[in-house]
Formats: sequence, structure tokens, C-alpha cells
Amino acid sequence: MGSASGRSRARGRLTAVGAACAVTAALVAVPLVQHETRHETRHEAQHTARRGAPHTAADPSQAQAEPQAPPTAPHGPGGARQATASTEPAAPSQEETCPSTGQPAQASVPASKAGGPTIDAMLARKGDDRKLVVGVDQNSYRWGYLNPATDQFEGFDIDLAHAIAKNIFGDADAVTFKPVSTAERTTALANGSVDLVVRTMTIACNRLDQAEFSTAYFTAGQQVLAPKDDSGITGYNSSLSGRRVCTATGSTAVQELEKADPYHVVFWDRSNGKGYNPHHVDTDDLSVANQLDCLVRLQLGLVDAVITDNALAAAQAAQDPAVELKGRKPFTTEYYGVAAKPGADDLVARVNSVLEQYRSGGAASPWRRSYDKWLKAELGPSAGPPAPLYLAGH
Repeated sequence: MGSASGRSRARGRLTAVGAACAVTAALVAVPLVQHETRHETRHEAQHTARRGAPHTAADPSQAQAEPQAPPTAPHGPGGARQATASTEPAAPSQEETCPSTGQPAQASVPASKAGGPTIDAMLARKGDDRKLVVGVDQNSYRWGYLNPATDQFEGFDIDLAHAIAKNIFGDADAVTFKPVSTAERTTALANGSVDLVVRTMTIACNRLDQAEFSTAYFTAGQQVLAPKDDSGITGYNSSLSGRRVCTATGSTAVQELEKADPYHVVFWDRSNGKGYNPHHVDTDDLSVANQLDCLVRLQLGLVDAVITDNALAAAQAAQDPAVELKGRKPFTTEYYGVAAKPGADDLVARVNSVLEQYRSGGAASPWRRSYDKWLKAELGPSAGPPAPLYLAGH
């Protein structure tokens, strides 16, 4: 997958991290559940909306200007209902308006406790099949991972999935978890192998034709993860010029690079065969199906950095003390949502109702308790979940 010299350099780093890497290995070693699904076809639609084509050749010396930091999200946006938590939540950003709706990407159908055709079909399941089927990650420490010690799924996303199952079926354990890769998420919804995806999935305009999203339940952003001993990389800036960067196929990280690569980062998106790779770095090292595979390649010295959500990167830094987040803050603002198949409005409305309860209660809210348990140690104190934003006219 990489050069012999890269692997030689990696041996020292792997020896240094020792037990921390053993944790990563334990998570990676869990065999992935295979799905009989085809590769996603959403990328053609995504590229239609992109502002520019990826670089095929460029002069790194021309990329020196720092990107503008994302604007601070305003509080109390017009049309948004405020969460009932006693702590002031972060309000959803309205910076991205989707052509298909004319409204922000984070706007979802209003919350409702009512049923509907999707929910009725789920409740009609018999025996062991009478469960909520949720697509999750099994390798993202703190978010969704299969704990090898307990053989149970655990993490922030897993807690939310249990809460949804309890609301619909009356039993928090009435849930079947199906591991899906980053690239498989919308495919699993389309072919009906899962009811919902709760997998650190960013709400975005170019995903609305493949998935219907709940209101946002978490605020994140893209950031650089790199070895601590690489002082040359300082963040998403000119220090990444010509450096090899790993991303997950179909992720918002690679989509951001495909929009514009101002620093001529060496990257590749295997799903559509596009990127900037003038020196023909092995594309298996630059583009992976599961985001955690990027950390493994970073540990092996096959890439210089990883670009991913800062929330995921912080969890990976907790697994491996030899790596760290670079830069003072993320260079994008993104929101995670629960995804359902397009047209499943009744199910999404029910999830939004669950999220209203999940956010409420201040320091005692289920959201806050889950955050403190899984994420606070790495991400620090939180102002609370993002406030829900609903589609106008519904």
C-alpha cells in the first residue's frame, strides 16, 4: 500500500504508541458485517452542484491565503423552534440554503408523536423482527463502536438509537444494529436493509435526494489530524501543501476538498476517481471506506494527515496519544442528523419528537448525560445541542 521507507518510519511510531494502538487494533479487528449492496450513486448528483472541479495539476506556491473561518451561528434564527434545555443551545446555521427546498439544509419536518405508514409497517413486524434496524459505525471510538470486551455496541450515537427504539417500540433494547461504512449509508436506506442511519452523518443539500434528515443533534466541523511529532503541519493551511491526506470515500471531508483545494492537498476520492494526486500515491491509502482506516494509515506512515470531523478526530486522538488535532478550530461548520429513506416523513417526524425530549432537561437531559459520558473528556464542556430548525410551510 505504501513505500518501504514509509513503513520503516512507521515502526518507530508504532513502538512508541504501544498500548494505545492496541486499542485501535482491537476495534479494527472486529470483522465488518458485509452487505449485498452496490456502491452509492449519489456522487453524480453531488458533482452537478459543486462549485468547481478538483485539481489535476497546480503550483503549491500559489496557495498561501488562509481560508475564512465559518461565521458564528446566530442565536434564535427565524423559523426555528428553540430547544427546551435550560442551557442555551447552539442555533443551527442558515448559511447553506438548498436549491431543492429553498431552506437551510438543517430544516426538517416538524416533530410529531403520530404514526404513519412507515411506523405502522415497522410495528407490524413479528417476533424477533419487531425491532428498529439502525445503521451504525462499529469502529468510531466514543460514537459507535463494538466494544470487544462486552460484544455490545456503545457510544453517543448508540445511546440515541436506543432512545428512538424505546419511543417507537416501548423497549430501548428493541433495536438491531447493522454496521455500515461511510459509503454505504444511503445505499442501506435505499435498499431497506436499515430503517435509520445514526452514524455521525452530516446533513447536506447534496444528500437530500438520498436521505431525509431529522433536526440536527450535534455540531461538528472538519479539522486536520496529524502526528504530534510533525510540527510542520499546523492545520488546514499552506502547511498541508503537497502532503498526503486520507479521507473516507463519500465523506464531507473529501467533498470539501473536491469543491476547492486551495492548498493543493494530495487526496483522492475512490468512488468517483477524482482528486489531486500528481505523484501517484497509492489511492488505497488516500481513500478508504471506513474513517478509522485513515488512522491506521497515519500510524503506518502511509499518509501525512487525516481530514475528518473534529468530533471523530478527537476520539481517535484519545485512542492514540501520538496524534493530535491541528489548528485552533474546525474550518467548516456541520450538523449531524438521523437519516431515513426519502419519503418517510412520519418516521422523521417521530425522531424529531424524540430529539425534542432528548435535548430537554438542561444538565439532566439525556443528550447531556450521553455527552458527558462519551465525549466530554475529549471535546470539553458543551454549550448544549443545536436548536431544532423546522421546514416552513409544514
